[in-house]
Amino acid sequence: MHIPPVPGRLGLFTVGMGAVATTLMAGVEFSRRGLREPIGAFTQTGWITDKNGERRRVVDAFGFGDLGRVIFGGVDLIENNAFDAARTAGVLSAEDLALVGDYLATVKAGPGVHDAIYVRTLETMQTLPETNKHAQAEAMTRVFKKFFAEEACESGVVLLTLSTEAWRPLAKCHQDEVAFIAGLKANDPEISPSQIYAWAAFEAGYPVINCTPNVVLEVPALQARAAARGVAFAGSDLKSGQTLMKTVVAGGLAKRLLGVNGWFSTNILGNRDGFVLDVPENFRAKEISKGGVLEDIFDAKEQPALYKDLVHQIHINYFPPKGDNKESWDSIQLFGWLGYAMEIKINFQCRDSILAAPLVLDLALLMDLAARKGETGIQSWLGGYFKSPAARTGEAVINDFSLQIEVIQNKLRGWL
Repeated sequence: MHIPPVPGRLGLFTVGMGAVATTLMAGVEFSRRGLREPIGAFTQTGWITDKNGERRRVVDAFGFGDLGRVIFGGVDLIENNAFDAARTAGVLSAEDLALVGDYLATVKAGPGVHDAIYVRTLETMQTLPETNKHAQAEAMTRVFKKFFAEEACESGVVLLTLSTEAWRPLAKCHQDEVAFIAGLKANDPEISPSQIYAWAAFEAGYPVINCTPNVVLEVPALQARAAARGVAFAGSDLKSGQTLMKTVVAGGLAKRLLGVNGWFSTNILGNRDGFVLDVPENFRAKEISKGGVLEDIFDAKEQPALYKDLVHQIHINYFPPKGDNKESWDSIQLFGWLGYAMEIKINFQCRDSILAAPLVLDLALLMDLAARKGETGIQSWLGGYFKSPAARTGEAVINDFSLQIEVIQNKLRGWL
């Protein structure tokens, strides 16, 4: 059996040190201290069958076991360290915070890029002094390089875990690298903070994972820059709660060839994400990422009798008392033999960041592995982790969760 060598230090730089990022950091530290199991992380607890038919733990097959090599850093517009950020987020209990608070306090968050056009409801406490977008991009490139160098990281991944930005369509400045640079220099309002972070990460030579619904991977200029710098990226928008349930259930209904003519989804949540999404233009970004997940599963062209009349509605409601403990409701109108109607109702009371954190760990470790294997560009094989999975030109987008897991397993099996 081939046991891969354990690579050197891996830096994980979180752009936005909120609920998801700090819950990830706390969970990694709990695991390092042997206090909790890394539940929900495929790279830590999953299994894979290799090309010889041997069943192996993923953590052993790819050398993912040493979480001591993971180093965290980041930027945030409000908090300046992970302990204060975690306390503000309110995901972890006071008892759990006390157990790993000493470590979280050592993870510093520097100032980041803010543009009120994209997130207008948050009061920022620390931002980069640069006001020109090109200068901001250059400053963030220096920040990334400095962090990974000072922490003696052999490799690194930039994680976009910032707030959902107001949705805006692609513009002229996004079409190619020359136009994007000109847009940066001209302070073009169509260039968002997420896009500045991604550009800077590519300039610094590090892969990017877009955990948000923000428009990043869709930008041709960023795709070109990643190709020019030989780095990889993946996204978008973590598939952690309601959308995970949706793709699991929808895949089963489609395989059973039951008709679906209505799917109503709503969420109530009270964390910072919900606060930001209470603004219509910010919700629009989430609506787009969540709204496309049924299209390829329920193929109306292939099965018009089953899906041609499908109505899919999505709603998000900000309700502060819920905090990070989101509740999602789904009402599915379906029909079967002889056209007789039926209904499925799903009420998922979940902990948003508890579900998301292990996904981010998986993505970071898998992206680092891909980078070490020489992969560049869009990593579409990681689509199972996202609501709006990015695909390379000519590739079909897959949203059926069972098929997505098969794609991930096949990709990894090829590396064993």
